[in-house]
Amino acid sequence: MLSISGLHSHYGASHILQGVDLEMATGRIAAILGRNGVGKTTTVKTIMGLVAPTGGSITLDHTAITGWAPHRVARAGVAYVPEGRLIFPDLSVIENIKVAERTPAKAWPIPRLLELFPSLDERQRNKGSQLSGGEQQMLAIARALVSDPKVLLLDEPSQGLAPLVVRELARVIRLLCDAGVTILLIEQNMKLAEVVADELHIMVKGRIVYSADPHRFRAEEQQIRTRYLTV
Repeated sequence: MLSISGLHSHYGASHILQGVDLEMATGRIAAILGRNGVGKTTTVKTIMGLVAPTGGSITLDHTAITGWAPHRVARAGVAYVPEGRLIFPDLSVIENIKVAERTPAKAWPIPRLLELFPSLDERQRNKGSQLSGGEQQMLAIARALVSDPKVLLLDEPSQGLAPLVVRELARVIRLLCDAGVTILLIEQNMKLAEVVADELHIMVKGRIVYSADPHRFRAEEQQIRTRYLTV
């Protein structure tokens, strides 16, 4: 489904991604964990075309999308939920979703999205600024889904959310996977990643240095924390 090979990206003279390799199968959830500043967000931005790669390749369903403009990547079937949500505060819930609806959605039409997110259904006429943090995050995911993506890029979705909301987020992520959406999850919340992901990866200094399934990851969690995640 999504294949990344030897991916490099720079911000000016700063070499951020230094040879990222990642293979994702259809209908799987992969999580990338790591300390701040190691290149996790740059990875999804490079996939999405928001950061130009300086080396390597990105392939989606056997089509090379390396260096494509964001609108072409979106049309190919990739949707991005950015860190911080970035919803439109002065638009209603429905208007926020329709902004991303290029053509009538087939897999994720608005009625199905409102069924998936009951709180949005109850508040569909409210402005984005009137929603709680959790509701804003669900709105950002709904806005991405209305484009009927093959791959969903989630950047730090649990950031700033209460534990109860994080549990609801985990439920939604697994439901999306069960519905056939392939998900790349960028997270600091290790527990959320363990609960939802089919495979977990650790990034250090722009490279993925460790990969495991949840069972192995849990067995090695203390060593992983000490070696890669503790500041």
